[in-house]
Amino acid sequence: MRQRPDLLVAPEFVIPYVKRVPDGDLIELLALQKAETIRLLGTLDEERAEFRYAPGKWSVVQVLGHITDNERIMSYRLLRIARGDKTELPGYDENLLVAEGPFDSWNMDAALADYAAVRNATLTLLRGLRPGDWERESVVNGASQSALLIASVLCGHELHHLHVLQERYGVGRSGQL
Repeated sequence: MRQRPDLLVAPEFVIPYVKRVPDGDLIELLALQKAETIRLLGTLDEERAEFRYAPGKWSVVQVLGHITDNERIMSYRLLRIARGDKTELPGYDENLLVAEGPFDSWNMDAALADYAAVRNATLTLLRGLRPGDWERESVVNGASQSALLIASVLCGHELHHLHVLQERYGVGRSGQL
């Protein structure tokens, strides 16, 4: 899937994520993103995985847990829309999901295994979509969204958090966390 969603009709809150997605086949980008995320986070020891750049901020492992939870939710939305379900879908509270999630008790290996399993399921879902499935729309969190838009947001959302991990947590920078 090489086309990009029309940002003129996209809800404002998803535009920053979609703008982060580089040109190229979206499914291939998501597969490459999985490898890069595992490479970037797979070498962190437990102290680094538990690092928070400020009080009250998520740890590195919690950020990965959030990325994974978000992907679960977005893939579910994408499935329903791609299959023609027009039922309006609600938003979610990411802070509640992280606070109530198991991430504080997980090591990075467990979080990465969960992430990889979810991404593999997402890739299987996307590879099974027919051309017309990508264009289907429904209302999500109060705004009309297509399956293509959701897949693009999914990719851009992870890129956003990887950028935050690099800039605020120092993950991936030599000589730093």
